Amino acid sequence: MIEVKNLHKSFGDAHILKGVTTTFEKGKTNLIIGQSGSGKTVFLKCLLGLFDYEQGSIAYDGKIFTQLSEDEKRNMRADIGMVFQGSALFDSMTIAENVMFPLKMFTKQSKSEMEDRVNFVLKRVNLEDAHHKKPSEASGGMQKRVAIARAIVNKPKYLFCDEPNSGLDPKTSIVIDNLIKEITEEYQITTVINSHDMNSVMQIGEKIVFLKNGLKEWEGSRYDIFKTDNAAVTDFVYSSELFKKVRQMYLEERG
Repeated sequence: MIEVKNLHKSFGDAHILKGVTTTFEKGKTNLIIGQSGSGKTVFLKCLLGLFDYEQGSIAYDGKIFTQLSEDEKRNMRADIGMVFQGSALFDSMTIAENVMFPLKMFTKQSKSEMEDRVNFVLKRVNLEDAHHKKPSEASGGMQKRVAIARAIVNKPKYLFCDEPNSGLDPKTSIVIDNLIKEITEEYQITTVINSHDMNSVMQIGEKIVFLKNGLKEWEGSRYDIFKTDNAAVTDFVYSSELFKKVRQMYLEERG
């Protein structure tokens, strides 16, 4: 579990996060949503330890990151997996070498142990025959699956995903969403996803935090979204006619 209390972050005179308090639960897909400029990217980078913040705290299973020693922070980073928006694979490496990279950085495993682990996670994301390919030879969906394999190869406790469906077609996006959800439940990871994809929200959003102007405007599950009367949430979620119709059908079915 990740617990965030009264988080404030500014850049100069720009106050980006204005006292955000929330929790992200273990074994669940937790989503951060909001319009551009809402503070969700800054929030994610604070959770990752990439940005310092002026006030508040972030605790990972009870351990407050800013109170840890440098060695403890390094160990904590080894417990974090990250799926970047653009996959961020190394073009000069094969897919297997990309996936092995965190093991070389954070562990002292033998080569055979690392190879076994790489084989296991590539099979888990259905890429057992892609070891020797370069990222340039893989489709966008395959690259995202490689990025997920790399993110989980070190058996992380926390998985962060920044717009994992960016640039993907709807069918492939569903595959990636389902894979992230399956892995989260299977390994009981605390997963936090920064997303603007409302299909992802409605499909895998077990906990949703909606930010607006640096404030936590609303939080709940994908089912709660159908019932909320928060105008900011409904304006954001139901900006398309499709989702308006889906919500109306949901409300009618429940009287």
